[in-house]
Amino acid sequence: MPANPSSAPADRHTEPWRDLLAARFAQVRAHTMALAAPLSAEDQCVQSMPDTSPTKWHLAHTSWFFEAVVLAAYSPGYEPFDAHFSYLFNSYYESLGPRHERARRGMLTRPGLAQVHEYREHVDAALQGFIANASREQWDAAAPLIELGLNHEQQHQELIVTDILHALSCNPTLPAYQDAGGSALRLAAAPPQWIDLPGGTVDIGHAGEAFAFDNETPRHRVLLPPYRMADRLVTCGEYAQFIADGGYDHVALWLSDGWAAVQAGGWKAPPYWIAPQDPRAAAAHWQVFGLNGVRPLDPSAPVSHLSFYEAAAYAEWAGARLPTEFEWEAAYGAPGINQMTGQVWQWTRSSYDPYPGFRAFAGAVGEYNGKFMVGQLVLRGGSSATPAGHTRPTYRNFFPPAARWQFSGLRLAKDASTCRPAS
Repeated sequence: MPANPSSAPADRHTEPWRDLLAARFAQVRAHTMALAAPLSAEDQCVQSMPDTSPTKWHLAHTSWFFEAVVLAAYSPGYEPFDAHFSYLFNSYYESLGPRHERARRGMLTRPGLAQVHEYREHVDAALQGFIANASREQWDAAAPLIELGLNHEQQHQELIVTDILHALSCNPTLPAYQDAGGSALRLAAAPPQWIDLPGGTVDIGHAGEAFAFDNETPRHRVLLPPYRMADRLVTCGEYAQFIADGGYDHVALWLSDGWAAVQAGGWKAPPYWIAPQDPRAAAAHWQVFGLNGVRPLDPSAPVSHLSFYEAAAYAEWAGARLPTEFEWEAAYGAPGINQMTGQVWQWTRSSYDPYPGFRAFAGAVGEYNGKFMVGQLVLRGGSSATPAGHTRPTYRNFFPPAARWQFSGLRLAKDASTCRPAS
């Protein structure tokens, strides 16, 4: 994928922050367009399942966010590009009005891609003008929302990649998103080592002036028993052993809802694995469909695109468990720990719940995270599709347990009391 600029925050208490935020706005917006550039207009209109969105919709929605949350509220005299767009490209903000049904975003053949590009240019010009000319009072109110909008757009940059990968996987010819480059996930897979971690009372969550989403706060203390964490992620080769051992057929390994998902979906392997002799790309060995098309399965690459159910079943088969999100955060940066970010998102055994004392953002953006804090599981880390600099050790991603189209994998954990002494 095209390189993405760092999202390292600037000092919001200094006047140069306007210039820095303006530059970062231009960089982030350009990177979104670069991600869409390899795709045809037809590619960008496809919605392959209700959980994904067309690329064209992502391009428009991220513009709608700046228009609805910043420009309409704080830029006097701002003229919307098209009055219909507030309905077409609102995602889930009830306080900002009705919206087009999520599962039918792929029906929006109009506006066309060219008009969506014009919409982005209109919003870009208006936002840059606002940054340059806003009064101090307007700036103080709007600047945090611009920063939120940039981080929001970076989330959609990852969704552009994950969603189009799913769409292309539905094409019988299995076309590549991009032809150049190799796997970014390869790491020599020595046997996993177990890192002993002391537990105790640890500080969890974001603190300080730098940007964070509301769900990362407030910082609070958690008591952890001693535990052990694998020094690396589970690999494709190790997961292939789980498959060969009949992992998808052993009901005892699975949570009840997970077993129901296996049966209902006919799951036999991760979704983009291609079995030997599959007529779509016949070969004598396992292959994997990814952004670069069909490649031989790399046994040393971290396994990806697993649901929480599959991650939990593998952990049970391996005689281990998934870490809690608090164990994961406490282990971040520990000596010997590898692949904590930039590879695959890592499922945890933690429900996506509010931290003690949680308070959502004020205003319409209060709907950003808090109302989704039920029925989902937390993932930590970041993937190869996550924009550079976007994540932090405190970053909390979340998805329903059956979600498989994200770059999601796992690392193993154990209770210290059930482990043998480290060798």
